[in-house]
Amino acid sequence: MAETSSDPAGAGRYAPSPSGDLHIGNLRTALLAWLFARHSGRRFLLRIEDLDDRAKAGVAEAQLRDLRSIGIDWDDEPMRQSDRRTAHDAAIDTLTAAGRTFECFCSRKEIQAAPTAPHAPPGAYPGTCRDLDDDERIRHRAEGRSPAIRLRSNTSRFTIVDDLCGRYTGVVDDFVLRRGDGTAAYNLAVVVDDGAQGIDQVVRADDLLSSTPRQAYLATLLGLPVPDHTHVPLVLNPAGQRLAKRDGAVTLADLALVGVDTAQVLSLMARSLLMAKKDESVTTATLLDRFDPTRLPDGPWILDPHDLW
Repeated sequence: MAETSSDPAGAGRYAPSPSGDLHIGNLRTALLAWLFARHSGRRFLLRIEDLDDRAKAGVAEAQLRDLRSIGIDWDDEPMRQSDRRTAHDAAIDTLTAAGRTFECFCSRKEIQAAPTAPHAPPGAYPGTCRDLDDDERIRHRAEGRSPAIRLRSNTSRFTIVDDLCGRYTGVVDDFVLRRGDGTAAYNLAVVVDDGAQGIDQVVRADDLLSSTPRQAYLATLLGLPVPDHTHVPLVLNPAGQRLAKRDGAVTLADLALVGVDTAQVLSLMARSLLMAKKDESVTTATLLDRFDPTRLPDGPWILDPHDLW
């Protein structure tokens, strides 16, 4: 069984990857996660998900400054996933001892080229290495291949209930738990670390909804509680694409250069959530007093950054 927090109050969280400055879409999701947690009397925690190859030095500190500048506070020091390797490995060892893992020597290209089972969704693991014998594994190692560790799933689908999206059934294949370089994969790390931090409420963008059944299923295998999930709509550009730095001045630093200050950004986000009037100055404390989860907009926020200046 994976480690669990003894905190009886529960907690919400925000868990950015330090691959670049937070933009308005990221900040809006962080604000919502904070509002949901504080409104429900939970603690609010941060986790720096720095296992990604794109993680850059100094970015996490800049992200924390931006969160503080819009009025978001948190309890305890932020957890860093890169400090959690022992816990991630222990969880994989537990699954391995239960016969729930196997070594996979496939490259991404080989997986994409392999035929999949009938009715399997695009990208689902085709099971190539699921039943390799010892000789085959020895041969792959002799070729210089370092295996990833995959979950040996005994289901193809799993259903979760999301507070905004309702019942959602998603694919659960033999997904990666540890990459070939020895680093824990996202789906494993997020489950183990949520358990360790006592996270029982996850508020995040709805582009992550499809990964939630995998994580919920894995939590049940590790004896961890499945958090309540709320997947909130993204911020999109006028073309209907996820907002990104390519859209112009969308970070606090870039907006400051064109005369848009942090207070204006918070007001703009509040208006997008139907929690402030045009040009009204607000604080996070004001928004917490006004927060009503049942009155949030149910569609994406379409934002043209050029309208900000």
